[in-house]
Amino acid sequence: MSELLTVSEAARWAKVSESFLNKARLTGTGPRFIRLGRAIRYQPSDLEAWAQASAAGSAASGAGELAT
Repeated sequence: MSELLTVSEAARWAKVSESFLNKARLTGTGPRFIRLGRAIRYQPSDLEAWAQASAAGSAASGAGELAT
């Protein structure tokens, strides 16, 4: 298993706020996470996969495109 990141470290890695990451976790739209007791940890590979899926999803859904 690779290094595990805290919520704070994962938020810095993804360039989002801790609050955003916590809300995404609660709504099921965030990256996979590991719960160790009360602690939440993220694997860098899961953050990378989430970032790529998010980027691909926004382009595929047409987000940001103007309706004609």
